[in-house]
Amino acid sequence: MGQTGRMAKEAKARILINDLLRRSGWRFFDDEAGPANLALETNVKLKKKSLDALGDDFEKTANGYTDYLLLDDRGFPIAVLEAKSEKFDPLVGKEQARRYAHSQNVRFVILSNGNLHYFWDLQQGNPVLITEFPRPDSFASFHAFNPNPDALVVERVETDYVALTQNPNYRNDPRWTDAGQREAFIKDAELKFLRPYQLGAVAALQAAVRKGQTRFLFEMATGTGKTLTAAAVIKLFMRTVNAKRALFLVDRLELETQAWKAFVRLLKNDFRTVIYKENRDDWRKAEIVVSTVQSLQFNNKYRRLFSPTDFDLLISDEAHRSIGGNSRAVFEYFIGYKLGLTATPKDYLKRFDPARINARDPREWERRQLLDTYKTFGCESGAPTFRYSLIDGVREGYLLNPVVVDARTEITTELLADEGYSVMQENEDGELVEQTFFGKDFEKKFFSDETNGVFCETFMKNALRDPLSGEIGKTIIFCVRQDHATRIVQKLNDMAHAMYPGKYNSDFAVQVTSSVAEAQQMAASFANNNLNGHTRFLDGYISSKTRVCVTVGMMTTGYDCEDLLNVVLLRPIFSPTDFIQIKGRGTRKYTFRFTEKDGGQTQEHAKPKEKFKLFDFFAVCEYFEKKFSYDEIIELPPLRPPGPPPPPPPPPPPPGPDGYTNVDPDPLKTQVEYAVPVYGMKIDRKFFERFEDTVKAAPEVRARYERGDIKGAEEVVVATLFNKPEDFFNLDNLRKAVQADRRITLREILAKAFGEIDRFRTKDEMLEEELAKFVSIHKPDAPHMPVIRQFFKAYLTDGEIRAIVDSREFGRLATNAKVSPADIKALNGWRDVIPEYVKDYVSLNQFAA
Repeated sequence: MGQTGRMAKEAKARILINDLLRRSGWRFFDDEAGPANLALETNVKLKKKSLDALGDDFEKTANGYTDYLLLDDRGFPIAVLEAKSEKFDPLVGKEQARRYAHSQNVRFVILSNGNLHYFWDLQQGNPVLITEFPRPDSFASFHAFNPNPDALVVERVETDYVALTQNPNYRNDPRWTDAGQREAFIKDAELKFLRPYQLGAVAALQAAVRKGQTRFLFEMATGTGKTLTAAAVIKLFMRTVNAKRALFLVDRLELETQAWKAFVRLLKNDFRTVIYKENRDDWRKAEIVVSTVQSLQFNNKYRRLFSPTDFDLLISDEAHRSIGGNSRAVFEYFIGYKLGLTATPKDYLKRFDPARINARDPREWERRQLLDTYKTFGCESGAPTFRYSLIDGVREGYLLNPVVVDARTEITTELLADEGYSVMQENEDGELVEQTFFGKDFEKKFFSDETNGVFCETFMKNALRDPLSGEIGKTIIFCVRQDHATRIVQKLNDMAHAMYPGKYNSDFAVQVTSSVAEAQQMAASFANNNLNGHTRFLDGYISSKTRVCVTVGMMTTGYDCEDLLNVVLLRPIFSPTDFIQIKGRGTRKYTFRFTEKDGGQTQEHAKPKEKFKLFDFFAVCEYFEKKFSYDEIIELPPLRPPGPPPPPPPPPPPPGPDGYTNVDPDPLKTQVEYAVPVYGMKIDRKFFERFEDTVKAAPEVRARYERGDIKGAEEVVVATLFNKPEDFFNLDNLRKAVQADRRITLREILAKAFGEIDRFRTKDEMLEEELAKFVSIHKPDAPHMPVIRQFFKAYLTDGEIRAIVDSREFGRLATNAKVSPADIKALNGWRDVIPEYVKDYVSLNQFAA
């Protein structure tokens, strides 16, 4: 490059850096200015006497590279800014900047070439990419902030970690010490205790920090308490002084309020929580700031309102949505630790052809990679920091699988068929022509009031009832469009008036969509059981008078309504993410409670929520079980030349030449009801099936397996299929995908893949098999069998019990829930026979989790 071109690049970099400094609130002054100017007017000092003194060569000064020294309002150095020419990567000046920072006794370095900028805390790891320079006032608090990751790693987090913030003295309350009153005390005080898997999530984060990681992803099924887990993480960072302020990002207004209420309820005694838009002037006084990402993204105001150092911990709720598209820029603007929460596993997302994208436009490949939640949070392998699936929750008793009601009318049966539903209709020339409609056309091109009526009747007759009041259980119905929702609400209210005269005032069902005023408040009131007042079916029972909310896209992601008993799909769904989110609305467990008062007597009634119904009128479950291609290669649309954006799509056509309105009766044709098994739907188990397909397509693996060389087949799998970038198959990930309650072996996995077995045995099945072998050999008498069974299983599966028995310290069993000293006594001689048998004949590794 010629002298003129080089000078132009250097001058441009200088101008860009100066503009960025001024925009961030820094001012310039001459080195010869007196202390008053230093204190009152200026926040930036040049190592050389002034910018103008640099001459024509920005890089080649007498002392090497040109540095900016940033001073605080008292005139003390607080940061070095190493400025490079545009042609250099800013990181090349890293070591020179480090030396200069040490010479000035400052902790912070900014590296910039005018286009790319890095912020570097010399005490805390590596330079971090930023898009704006930190503001002068942000350095004051950040300079006093000295995080200690080691303290975070060793912090002890137990079940009452959050409860201790809610009530530090809860253990001293007489109602806590009285086991009979404890459950009522916990409920009245709203104390929240971490479940084992939530503790596991926090422990996984601590382990990741130990490895030097700063980004984490929790993949936790809907209903497993992601917000409570996030509260524990926030306390962990704050308490160990690894964060002074956290930003919690959501993608919907109703979730903003919901999160604020949760953090206030859980953490208010230690930390203040605010919603940003309601506290624009004093948000700095809070430790937790909640905001929608859209609010910060509008006009890029996050760049004007915040410094990159304002938040040390960023949490993205429903991360697959809240940092999609350009929203990720908000998330990446800040330099703190980053945690993503999602209920949508990567396995559900369709793949695309990277070779084709690379060939056409490498930028498109990068754009799609950035949209991948897992990459954003440092989990490129596809394995999140922590995973707890719906299947885990159901198996461990924390969540519920649905009872599916698959109901189809005569018309929808044809709409859902490959051939579609055909009708004869006049065209513009008056000729009869055949038109064919499919499920996706319902309420868009094909309209049938009769069909909607049958849907509503089927729901009203088969909906789960509230176990205490007997009325129709709380329900969310998902429609195609807002006008569709309006018509469904009218039909349901007409039916409710006829079925339950005097109980409702056209408020049995309400429309909760974006076109309805106060829709967000209505959704919140429904969850809080006071939408349009309380039920008229049972006096004093706190349950919403409105029983059904009819929506289109609201009340899906992150909406909590634990006592929901019915979820109704009056529309097709083709997105696995949408299906998982909607299905997840009903999976939470709940206990319905009512206190009956009769004179001076009271009686408590409690009924657990044992299931929920998923009304599926468009074969959505069948589609995701049998038809959806989880491995489909997505083709990109052709790239458009630069220009104005395309016009919005036209509204759906009215009935006419391009649409059809059915007026004939449409009776129910089929109705099937079935409970989803513990191992879940196919959409909950895709990763393992992809591995099975990969194994069966590997010739050498198949050949070795079929000739009985199982060990050889295992070796080939480990060497050629495990830990590859695309799918990152390995034994740990496959075990997680299988969701078994024990440690599955690679031998079993291959047997399943090649059809030798049709499923994996459960831990209890294997325990029963081992017990049966023991019984066949030792033939114990019948009276001893119950205690033998109990002790045998406990000894095989519990290392603590084995240690106690083997050391004969039986007194330690006094507080053990599985085996008591009385059980040991009842065993008589079997107490010694069973351990000896196990040591000789049973492999304990197979029972490990």
